[in-house]
Amino acid sequence: MRGQDDMQRSGIGMTSQRTRERLIQRLYEEGLSNARVLEVIRRTPRHLFVDEALAHRAYEDTALPIGHNQTISQPYMVGRMTELLLAAGPLDKVLEIGTGSGYQTAVLAQLVERVFSVERIQVLQDRAKERLVELKLRNVVFRWGDGWEGWNALGPYNGIIVTAAAAQVPQALLDQLAPGGRLVIPVGSGDVQQLLLIIREEDGFSRHILDAVRFVPLLNGPLA
Repeated sequence: MRGQDDMQRSGIGMTSQRTRERLIQRLYEEGLSNARVLEVIRRTPRHLFVDEALAHRAYEDTALPIGHNQTISQPYMVGRMTELLLAAGPLDKVLEIGTGSGYQTAVLAQLVERVFSVERIQVLQDRAKERLVELKLRNVVFRWGDGWEGWNALGPYNGIIVTAAAAQVPQALLDQLAPGGRLVIPVGSGDVQQLLLIIREEDGFSRHILDAVRFVPLLNGPLA
């Protein structure tokens, strides 16, 4: 919800505003409908979150490598997961498991009050911090650690988003979900996983199986 003054970077060539507009039109045609989410994706300079050699592909609707066997998610999936998280209304505290490049973090930071982001690969998170500082997004707190453990000390959270596929839903994340909170997570151990929406109800959890997805695995333990 901050840092919008610097979000209108037009870029050049394949990072131009016209290229971004084509991406937004494609995302709309693919089913994204939340106007706020689409606007944030439109103005967030994705080319800053990929290697310079891949900047010309930044506004393609595709995942791209960011090193360390990790990827930046395709814009459609970023929008889809963000829409699911926000579907019940505004959120105060969101826990993100998997900072990665920081792109999903930047999108969330413009749509919710506070983001708490956990990443196991320290060098990736350090780069993400620099990018968010550059964009003047100051409502994000980072932790280098094990995503399977979440961030219990600062919970509970109104929303939790996981950007890597877990073999099963981590119990720690369920425990850290506030009543009425929403957890969006890819689950599965094969090449194709299932995207789940889990909502904490008064008498337990409701689980909704959504899309077939492809994510890198959610691994244990921090890595410097």
